Amino acid sequence: MTERLYWQDSYMKEFTASIVSVEDIMVELDKTCFFPTGGGEPNDLGKLLLNGDEFSVLDVSKSGDKILHRVDKEGLKAGDSIKGVIDWERRYRLMKMHTASHLLAAIINKETGALISGGNLDLEKSRIDFNLEEFDKEKFISYINKANDLINQDAAVKPYFMKREEAMKIPGIIKLLEALPPNVDTLRIVEIEGIDIQADGGNHVRQLSEIDKIEIVKLENKGKNNRRLYFTLGK
Repeated sequence: MTERLYWQDSYMKEFTASIVSVEDIMVELDKTCFFPTGGGEPNDLGKLLLNGDEFSVLDVSKSGDKILHRVDKEGLKAGDSIKGVIDWERRYRLMKMHTASHLLAAIINKETGALISGGNLDLEKSRIDFNLEEFDKEKFISYINKANDLINQDAAVKPYFMKREEAMKIPGIIKLLEALPPNVDTLRIVEIEGIDIQADGGNHVRQLSEIDKIEIVKLENKGKNNRRLYFTLGK
């Protein structure tokens, strides 16, 4: 099993690790701070360093309880000790996007009862789909304004672990339509103090103020009971 360093500290930019196995250009490490694609959050990019040689990390994915790193060339082998460096600018932007999506989901769920029916985080713009019957542009603008007011109030964002049995008793712990968290004994929780609490395995900022400002890019009607919000981050 790969130790997930990003769960310990989403702000970790560099780490050292040992290579467990290599198959062609797929590399398994004993631990990593490279985030694999999942939950709507794209994977990290970066590089692995060995004795002055640099291997670009092109993709990161999960395979059971392992995390695999696809690099740009052969040359690494099991037993090697490497240094990993993530593309921090990319990671930090996605962290801000992810926390912003939680904030918006919490506000819209509280105001309408809607759950998330789909979504995707990206660097320039992200989207969230809601199972919402009514489509009112002015209301969505008000939700964005409320989110920005809360950003200015700068609540703390805290990740921690909780026994699944206890977590599932918390109202709103799951805001995904027709989805349940992994069938494991312990769940990772992300809490925006006083605002939201969700089961989540992704990366987030420590304070809401780091998001700066949420801006609407586009609103779309995607059929019956499906409303799509595209948003970005600004100053």
